[in-house]
Amino acid sequence: MLRVGARAEGAPPAQETLTLSFEFRQKSRLLTRLDSGEEIGLFLPRGQVLRGGDRLRADDGRVIEVRAAAETVSTISGGTPLERMRAAYHLGNRHVPLQVDADWLRYVHDHVLDDMVREFGLTVTVEQAPFEPEAGAYGGGHQHSHAH
Repeated sequence: MLRVGARAEGAPPAQETLTLSFEFRQKSRLLTRLDSGEEIGLFLPRGQVLRGGDRLRADDGRVIEVRAAAETVSTISGGTPLERMRAAYHLGNRHVPLQVDADWLRYVHDHVLDDMVREFGLTVTVEQAPFEPEAGAYGGGHQHSHAH
């Protein structure tokens, strides 16, 4: 089994890829498989979230690029910026991890939250998309921009 214990900041291009949902990109200990099918064990420092585009170095020297898997998410659109900010406030008050863009908000699909957001007059689209939520006020650790 291939083992990974560290990030590879500034590493050369990756030789392998690892696609994970947000749930699994939060785990510091994980037994999974590379996109090629090879078994891999992650043994990373606790409290760090892997982001799409991050690179890891395996114990054999290979560089692995992390990819954010498409997952079922709810994307909020429409309304005014103030209405979207209001929705973001209420979702944050419920400690919902939230991805923020200039024109939309996104969270892991939850039909109860979808109904709440619709009551604000906003449009909710359930779709398959990568999920890259904000790190949070106390996120610390590794952070970088994911502007689209």
